[in-house]
Amino acid sequence: MSRPIRVLVAKVGLDGHDRGAKVIATALRDAGMEVIYTGLRQTPEMVVNAALQEDVDAIGVSILSGAHMTVFPKIITLLKEKNMQDVLLTGGGIIPEDDMQVLQDMGVGKLFAPGTTTTDIADYIRTWTKENRNF
Repeated sequence: MSRPIRVLVAKVGLDGHDRGAKVIATALRDAGMEVIYTGLRQTPEMVVNAALQEDVDAIGVSILSGAHMTVFPKIITLLKEKNMQDVLLTGGGIIPEDDMQVLQDMGVGKLFAPGTTTTDIADYIRTWTKENRNF
């Protein structure tokens, strides 16, 4: 039997609103994934180090603070530095569509706006890992 998909759910920066991240973490767990939730006020370095230590397949960042154009590129850079390009970086929150496209062009996976169903998010992570992580 293969191991479950491992997902790190993170809140980066000073944003203290974590209800959405907790809902996603619970939904992914209910979908059969193993979820590590980092808690509030993480730095990009803390997120990538935790992802490395936990041997995750995906990182999901919840961001509502408007710092997405700083946070996601920093995490992508750190993932490359640690030779972790095979880890999905996805996320969601308040991110304008134009910014979503720029971030995806940098290597960030699909980003989800408020109102996206948890099933859609779980399906995306499941599909991505099957295609990119040999599940």
